[in-house]
Amino acid sequence: MSELTYLSLGTNLGDREANIRRAVELIKQRVGEVVRCSSLHVTEPWGFSSSNLFVNAAIAVQTELSPWQLLETTQQIEREMGRQQKSSDGIYHDRIIDIDILLYGDLTLSTPTLVIPHPHMQEREFVQKPLQEILDTKSSIT
Repeated sequence: MSELTYLSLGTNLGDREANIRRAVELIKQRVGEVVRCSSLHVTEPWGFSSSNLFVNAAIAVQTELSPWQLLETTQQIEREMGRQQKSSDGIYHDRIIDIDILLYGDLTLSTPTLVIPHPHMQEREFVQKPLQEILDTKSSIT
């Protein structure tokens, strides 16, 4: 069964706009049809200090993948794009790409490795602004 999922994308290393575009392309190939994309938002780092600003976006994807397959696939994309370490225990780092699952249909899930809806999305403006944009309109990254 196909589910509409919402993902958050962020990057603050290298060609940030190209990183977002590449992640979206890989998501199209491996996850499903990208039905909406927000504009790109430049934001300050959240939760750590860095001189590198972030570029963030949100996308809506129609997928046949289960939540666990989606998590595995997005983490594989992050590794292939060069992400070497995931944030853990509130310790954040600069990153070439970060892909977070925000929403997966109407599912609520809470496990040690996957929580849906994303537990911190309400407190992060860099997630809320792009997400609200695609919930309100049919935007696209050009």
